[in-house]
Amino acid sequence: MIEATIQEEAAALERRWAEEARWDGILRTYEAEDVVRLRGSLVPEHTIARVGAQRLWQLLTNGDYVAALGALSGGQAVQMVRAGLQAIYLSGWQVAADANLAGQTYPDQSLYPANSVPAVVRRLNNALLRADQIDWAEGRNGTDWLAPIVADAEAGFGGALSSFELMKAMIEAGAAGVHFEDQLASEKKCGHLGGKVLVPTSHFVRTLTAARLAADVLDVPTVLVARTDALSAALLTSDVDPSDEEFLTGERTAEGFFRVRDGLDAAIARSVAYAPYADVLWFETSTPDLGEARTFAEAIHERFPGKLLAYNCSPSFNWTRHLDAATIARFQRDLGEMGYRFQFITLAGFHSLNAAMFELARGYAERGMTAYVELQEREFAFETDGYTATRHQSEVGAGYFDQVMAAISGGESSTLALRGSTEEAQFEGARA
Repeated sequence: MIEATIQEEAAALERRWAEEARWDGILRTYEAEDVVRLRGSLVPEHTIARVGAQRLWQLLTNGDYVAALGALSGGQAVQMVRAGLQAIYLSGWQVAADANLAGQTYPDQSLYPANSVPAVVRRLNNALLRADQIDWAEGRNGTDWLAPIVADAEAGFGGALSSFELMKAMIEAGAAGVHFEDQLASEKKCGHLGGKVLVPTSHFVRTLTAARLAADVLDVPTVLVARTDALSAALLTSDVDPSDEEFLTGERTAEGFFRVRDGLDAAIARSVAYAPYADVLWFETSTPDLGEARTFAEAIHERFPGKLLAYNCSPSFNWTRHLDAATIARFQRDLGEMGYRFQFITLAGFHSLNAAMFELARGYAERGMTAYVELQEREFAFETDGYTATRHQSEVGAGYFDQVMAAISGGESSTLALRGSTEEAQFEGARA
C-alpha cells in the first residue's frame, strides 16, 4: 500500500515538473520518487514560504525589476512594506554584525550559529504578520504585508547535507527565496573582503542540488539564487573539476589551495554552469559598473535566454567616486533592462540604523530635548505618507491585544491598555 502511494505521488510530481512553466529550464539530478520517499507520510504546510515564493516569482517574471533593502529587524521590515517596497532582503552580513543567535558582533565570515538567519527570517515574518493582524482587526486593507523575503544562506555552513538542512530551516521560517554562494564554507568571506576561496564548480552544483531537493521535499517552490564570487576570488580548494582547468595558474598556497585567475570570464563560466540548477544568477561585483554588468548579462543570455539575474547595489561601493549623479539615477533602470530583475542594497538596515542613531545622539548630546523633538516632528510629517510608528504603542499591537482582551471578557474589561494611555490622550489629538 505505501509503495503504491509513493509511486502514484511520484508520477504526479513528475508531471508537475514537466508541465508547469515555473520549472522550465530547471535541471534536477534526482527523481521525483526520491523526493516523495524523503517527505514522509505527512508533509507540513509552509504557507508563508509557499505564498511568498509564488509572489516573488510573479514579481521577478512580470513588470519591472524588484527593488529590495536589507532589513535588520522586524520593525525595519514593517517600515519597508509600509513605504511601498514589495520584497525584503535579509543579509547574512547584517545577521553577523547585529542580529545573530550568539549575541555577538561578527564580521561576515560565517562565525555565527547556522540557524541565526532562519531565526531572523521568522522574526521579520512575525513582525509582518502582526502588522497584518492589526490592520485586519481595525478594518483597514490595501497593504499586502507578507512581502517575500530573500535570505542569505552564505556558503551553506558545510557540505551538501548542511545546505539541505539550512534550506529546510529557511523555508520553515518562511523565506521565499534563498541564495547560496560558491565559496568554501569554512573560509567564507564577505564578497568585498579579500582571501576568498572557491569550491570546484561541480561541488557548488551539488550545493544547489541539495537546496533544490530540500525545497522539493517540503513542496515549496522556493526561488533559488546562485551567487559566484569568482570575479575577485583567486583561490580554489581543488583542481579536480575539468570546468576549472582553464583558470588554474599552477601555483599553490601554504594552505594547499590552488591559485586561479579571477575576473569576469571566470564569473561567467561558473554562472553558465550553475544556470540549469538555479532560478536566478548573481555575480558579486567589486564596483558599480554597467559595462561589466552588460557583458555578464549578454554572456548568460546567449546560452540561457531570459535567465533571471540579481545585482547587489552594495554599500561597499563609494558610489559617487565611480558614477555621476545622472548615471546613479538611471543605474537600476538600466540594470533592469539587462535582465537584473532582483536588485537590492544588502546593508541598508545597518547603515540607516547607525546613521540615524548617530545623528540623534549627537544632537541630543549637544542640544538636549530639542534634538529629539525635531525627530518627533519629522515623524508627524511622515504621517501624510502613511507612517504610523509615531504612535508606538499601537504600532506594536497594544490595540490588537485590547481587542483580544475585550473578546475574552465580553467587552467588560477595565484593564485595556490604550484606554486612558498617554498615546490616546496626546497623539490622537495631534493626528486630528
